[in-house]
Amino acid sequence: MSSGSAAVQSSWATTRERGALVLMRLMVVGLKLLSRPLTAPIVHGATLYFFVFDRRAREVSRDYLRRIARELPGIGLTPSRRCAYRHFVAFAQAILDKLDAWSGRLDYAHVAFEDHEALRAAAASGRGRLVIGSHLGNMEVCRALASLNRRVRLNVLVHTRHAAYFTRVLAMAGASEVELLQVTDFSAATALALKERIDRGEWVVIAGDRVPVHGGRTVDVRFLGGIAPLPVGPYLLAALLACPVHLLFCLRRSGKNHVYFEPFAERIAWQRSERDALLKREAQRFADRLAHYVGLEPLQWFNFYPFWREGTREEADACAASSARRPARAAPRPDVRP
Repeated sequence: MSSGSAAVQSSWATTRERGALVLMRLMVVGLKLLSRPLTAPIVHGATLYFFVFDRRAREVSRDYLRRIARELPGIGLTPSRRCAYRHFVAFAQAILDKLDAWSGRLDYAHVAFEDHEALRAAAASGRGRLVIGSHLGNMEVCRALASLNRRVRLNVLVHTRHAAYFTRVLAMAGASEVELLQVTDFSAATALALKERIDRGEWVVIAGDRVPVHGGRTVDVRFLGGIAPLPVGPYLLAALLACPVHLLFCLRRSGKNHVYFEPFAERIAWQRSERDALLKREAQRFADRLAHYVGLEPLQWFNFYPFWREGTREEADACAASSARRPARAAPRPDVRP
């Protein structure tokens, strides 16, 4: 990952977290006192404020929309200020859904499961699983499934040193089956603790599209016609945990949150000599599925920072082709050293 991109993401994370602790508590308290219709104007007012005054986020949104217009021309989005504002409004809608999820107002009537039986069977099996999500759509709605189902405890890995505080706020909102775990400094003790949770039948959730702000190993993949760095951490973790891996997306469509839960791998393992090829291949597989769901609801892509590397379409095609040409054979004893 380039130093400039790392600096941008680090600055983004610092800025976002600076007020998030207080804001999150205020939102939860506010939602307990006010109904959603009364909360909506406040959230949309804040959205308009940030659209007007956050020039960098606005420019990133338009750059993303320019990419969507080129790669998915049939959708009808353009890099105009109007479409950029629609992008911000979609984010405001997601914030309201987050509030509903945290406060316990979300119920099955507001969620459509695209493969409910698969999700129910996975929850009822008692097996621990690694779930890879993204910043497309609304992962908080997916986290609320733990409170809805009461069969699964979710352990959500986050890159913040205030994870314990966030967990307390979520508990205050009623999401007691969700625990946020800080993994900024991932250690052997962290891996052991996660393995114990998996063995108890709990689920571990990790984002597959966010590069750690303090650095971390990445691989270049082809994504929406460009080259983007994605973390290899989810696949290293999957090998350590030796458990089934699933993908989970939640998109708001036609007034409902649609949850997509699909198998990714029964187990990820490799021989030492093939580790790098497999990590790149798995990251590309994730990028391909992420691109599929972006195509369903492109305005719900909420990574408001420069995401792609500079490069030509030919370089992006070559990047994807190199992943496809080098299949890796699974081995019973993976080498999972970073």
